[in-house]
Amino acid sequence: MANSAGSKKRARQAIKRRAHNGGLRSMVRTYLKKVDAAIEAGNQADAQAAFVAATSQMDKAAGKGLYHKNKASRHKSRLSAKIKALAA
Repeated sequence: MANSAGSKKRARQAIKRRAHNGGLRSMVRTYLKKVDAAIEAGNQADAQAAFVAATSQMDKAAGKGLYHKNKASRHKSRLSAKIKALAA
């Protein structure tokens, strides 16, 4: 357990930040699931709309350091490829 006042404060901040980051991660996952659901349904228009929203959320999360920028790019690339495959 933390002993000094500074380390106690850091521990409190870490708990709050962990909860906040967990909520943001969950939100991003929800957006990604919406894209996947639209792809599974075969609806390209809905998938594209969900993809635009998910892309925005992934970029925001990557900008805040929640995800690495390459991970966000990898997700966007794979989803984009799946959406384009629906048209073919």
